[in-house]
Amino acid sequence: MRVFSIDEIEQAAALLRDGGVLAYPTEGVYGLGCDPDNREAFDRIFAMKRRPPGQGVLLIAASLEQMRPWIGEAPESAFVRATGFWPGAHTFIFPRSPRVPEWVAGGHAGIALRVTAHAPSAALCRAFGGPIVSTSANRHGEPPTRSARDIGAIFGDEPDGVLDAPLGGLDKPTPITDAVSGTIIRA
Repeated sequence: MRVFSIDEIEQAAALLRDGGVLAYPTEGVYGLGCDPDNREAFDRIFAMKRRPPGQGVLLIAASLEQMRPWIGEAPESAFVRATGFWPGAHTFIFPRSPRVPEWVAGGHAGIALRVTAHAPSAALCRAFGGPIVSTSANRHGEPPTRSARDIGAIFGDEPDGVLDAPLGGLDKPTPITDAVSGTIIRA
């Protein structure tokens, strides 16, 4: 497993573009990420996590513009609601566009999205050129990891790389809200 420093963000993004799986810091925990269009990399993440298929994942991006192609028909109020928190540590469920692969949505009608303000994650999305998969780096049902060292201890060499950079300071997962209805799914 290759360890990337924050100064090697372009190389970490290249790993994602080449079909690799990368562990990287988010607002509160380490995540596992890949190119959301790469089914093989996506399946590897689920195998690493030992997570049942069909659950879906969220995508993070550096800007709303990166997310637009992934969002289906939604009222303007949904965008106003989300952009009141974005960029930031808040996930919103939007109707998904036909562009969203079924494996990413997990059979759900919506897609979970977050425009992050966490500098290392946002830099990774900018370098990658779009949103990336973001699911907590842990075995299914276990606590999420909070350091690059934990990644190696739990997963060994299963991920292709890890971005060793600071977490964003949150002590719990981000809140999740339905962008259209405003219903709070996770506080």
